[in-house]
Amino acid sequence: MFRFFENLVDPYVSYEETDTPPRHVLPFLMEYARPFRAVFVVTAIFTTLVAMIEIALIWYVGRLVDLLSSGAPAEIWAANGTEFILAALAVLLLRPILSGIDVALLHNTIMPNFGALIRWRSHRHVLRQPVGWFENDFAGRIANRIMQTPPAANDAVFQTFDAVAFAVTTLIGSVALLSLADVRLVVPLIVWIALYIVLLRWTVKRVGPASTAASDARSVVTGRVVDSYTNIHSVKMFAHDDREVSYAGEAIENARKTAQTEMRLITKMDVTLTILNGCLIVAVTGLALLLWYHGQATIGLVAAATALVLRLNNMTYWIMWATSNLVQALGVVREGMETIAQPVALLDRTGAKPLDYRAGRIEMQSLSHHYGRGSGGLAGVDLAIQPGEKIGLVGRSGSGKTTLVKLMLRFYDAEGGRILIDGQDIAHVTQDSLRRKIGMVQQDSSLLHRSVRDNILYGRPDAGDEEMIDAATRAEAHDFIRDLTDPEGRTGYDAQVGERGVKLSGGQRQRVALARVILKNAPILVLDEATSALDSEVEAAIQETLYGVMEGKTVIAIAHRLSTIARMDRIVVLDDGRIAEEGTHAELLAKGGLYARFWERQSGGFIGTDEEQEAAE
Repeated sequence: MFRFFENLVDPYVSYEETDTPPRHVLPFLMEYARPFRAVFVVTAIFTTLVAMIEIALIWYVGRLVDLLSSGAPAEIWAANGTEFILAALAVLLLRPILSGIDVALLHNTIMPNFGALIRWRSHRHVLRQPVGWFENDFAGRIANRIMQTPPAANDAVFQTFDAVAFAVTTLIGSVALLSLADVRLVVPLIVWIALYIVLLRWTVKRVGPASTAASDARSVVTGRVVDSYTNIHSVKMFAHDDREVSYAGEAIENARKTAQTEMRLITKMDVTLTILNGCLIVAVTGLALLLWYHGQATIGLVAAATALVLRLNNMTYWIMWATSNLVQALGVVREGMETIAQPVALLDRTGAKPLDYRAGRIEMQSLSHHYGRGSGGLAGVDLAIQPGEKIGLVGRSGSGKTTLVKLMLRFYDAEGGRILIDGQDIAHVTQDSLRRKIGMVQQDSSLLHRSVRDNILYGRPDAGDEEMIDAATRAEAHDFIRDLTDPEGRTGYDAQVGERGVKLSGGQRQRVALARVILKNAPILVLDEATSALDSEVEAAIQETLYGVMEGKTVIAIAHRLSTIARMDRIVVLDDGRIAEEGTHAELLAKGGLYARFWERQSGGFIGTDEEQEAAE
């Protein structure tokens, strides 16, 4: 039975992705709810039926009292025994069946699947965002919103059916029941409903913003705590535990104050509601007793009216809390939408085709990019790299080297100029096809929190174990990988490397990252300080491997350690976002320019950036 309800909706059903999700809560939820429309309709029907049965039971209590007071027990049973049995069967069979279906639809069909659908689609959407989008936010906050929005949306749907629909049906049924008995009994109920709605609107109007503020404050706490944990090495190295506690403490205190504001509103609402419900109980029950006293109502009516208002009294607290929870849930969804409903910031052009890679000629024409600041980055770079040519890229920190590489990978769209690969503007080809043709090893090679095997095979998931081990061997990684053991007892290539590869040394991470790129075997190779984390002995061994890997590829290698690029076909020197010099190692030394000064002043093979900056000034 459970499986039937659980499989009514497939949360992973195919759908048409949108680059610009709805920016308002209701359209946002409705978009995700498309696969659930039929289920929502059926759930609403069963919720209504369950509420109607509850009202019918109250009505039957009044009828039962009247019947029991109409004569001797034997006579009453003889006249109404069959009715009593049918009523009992309805309570024992019909009510559980209807309630069971309603609960199963909510708890087994909607709750797990609706949340899973939102989380899956939100994650897919966020992963389509460009690198720059992630660089402008905390990874912890993005992940927190991906995780907290689905349960909040679940709560909103649950409260809508379990509370709102049930309450509306109950109130309509209550008005109908009292109207059939004596229309005068409806008057205090109508007055109470009007005042209850006023209180509800007052509460929602204030609890909504308060809930959003509280949710924002909690997200700030999460972001600060995650930031401390992510950078735990720096925290411990500088002995700043107390500083981090204070940093998080500010956010925790702000979250406490916003929670206090929210709870004050809830307390005011609760006290007011208690007074309103007391007035309802006294008014309806008192009026029913007055009608009975004048012979205009039966004892059963008094019993039914009293039971009804007591039922409403208990239900109104639940409805108020449910409505508050609904508003709070919508506030959390609204906050989550600030991240997961943002338009995709960098898209493939309409009609973009896969890159038709032929030889690997790269052209940069008047390439400019300042990250929207008007300075820094690149300014009018013209550079042609021939197929199979090996280029070394040199310059001070901030000269534009990394910007050039990011633009070539199309992590950003260039603000000016263009990049061509084999005559094709990379802005007009699909991003995936472009990046599949480029292999890159970065200076800070963070790894996925998975096994060594998973990390290396990330370069080419369909590769076999022999190819993987060969790549690791060429990267001088196989020997240390065989000796790895994680806390769960997994060894070798199955050992987990920890978050961002923290369980490995910097050199080990770099070699695993290099093995990944070797396995990828892309025709264009980018090396951004690829050997900077290695000791001299390992670097010397890998340097020869790298030259072998470079064969037949178009290569761009960024380096501060100039000895690692001295054998390149050509060296390009960037300064203040422009090409200052270019030529072979020997030619640039003979010129006696910026590169020659770098070479003379380097210490241990690195560019003396501070000294050069002073000299340049």
